[in-house]
Amino acid sequence: MIIQSERISLKHLLTVEALTDREVMGLIRRGQEFKRGAKWMPQKEQYFATNLFFENSTRTHKSFDVAEKKLGIEVIEFEASTSSVQKGETLYDTVLTMSALGVDVAVIRHGDENYYDSLIQSKTIQCSIINGGDGSGQHPTQCLLDLMTIYEEFGHFDDLKVAIVGDITHSRVAKSNMQMLKRLGAKVFFSGPKEWYDEEFEVYGHWMPLDELVEEVDVMMMLRVQHERHDGTESFSKEEYLKNHGLTVERAARMKEHAIIMHPAPVNRDVELADALVESLRSRIITQMSNGVFVRMAILEAVLNGKA
Repeated sequence: MIIQSERISLKHLLTVEALTDREVMGLIRRGQEFKRGAKWMPQKEQYFATNLFFENSTRTHKSFDVAEKKLGIEVIEFEASTSSVQKGETLYDTVLTMSALGVDVAVIRHGDENYYDSLIQSKTIQCSIINGGDGSGQHPTQCLLDLMTIYEEFGHFDDLKVAIVGDITHSRVAKSNMQMLKRLGAKVFFSGPKEWYDEEFEVYGHWMPLDELVEEVDVMMMLRVQHERHDGTESFSKEEYLKNHGLTVERAARMKEHAIIMHPAPVNRDVELADALVESLRSRIITQMSNGVFVRMAILEAVLNGKA
């Protein structure tokens, strides 16, 4: 176990499995310190960051914007729709350009899994990379804010029962969370449509029918249906999905008294989660959004510590 003041240094943040438990807990605790008003002491007078989002995003993109501004980092604006990407510029060349301009850290979301491999292998690109989501691969910063929210609620991970429910196969959030939750000692369960579940996940937990699971867990983590990653052959109504696979008001009433509801958002109200539950007393969805700013401040600090 580490003390709160321990300094975390990272070269990049690409996947959660690349982090040690010490680094994970250090980032969570540093996020909590920022939430309590801690100040960053930068190693040099000025740092530059750019947020390169090639897929749509509200929470991740804008929380990085806020985190960077809170730290006093200069943000170099980028919009793929008005950049040389429209002229055929590759991701590599976009990042190469930003590095040549003096950008210290690039936060990137891209549709290709493991897009970052060529970037970190380059001998020319000098900026650090923070993965803001790679296809159906991983979403490490969402994982860390989810972990911070759970830790803030319970003060530990050991033997906590956490359910991940919904479109698991296509969710980068689910893949990051299942790995790290098991590593930290939580017991992971899955539910949702069986066709969106893969036996490879059995190494982290096991599948249960939702109506059995809802009474057992401490954390109910609902997932959005990832329509953009499907082939378009799925056919179900919102009402049907909520009834069969979603968290209804009736199901939520059967949860343990202390159990909480989480969701990485955006929420499809009355699909995976009943509208009345989104801002209910059990919900920590808004807390997750707020914690996203603070844990991303901790991540940016750690990456810039690594550069120093």
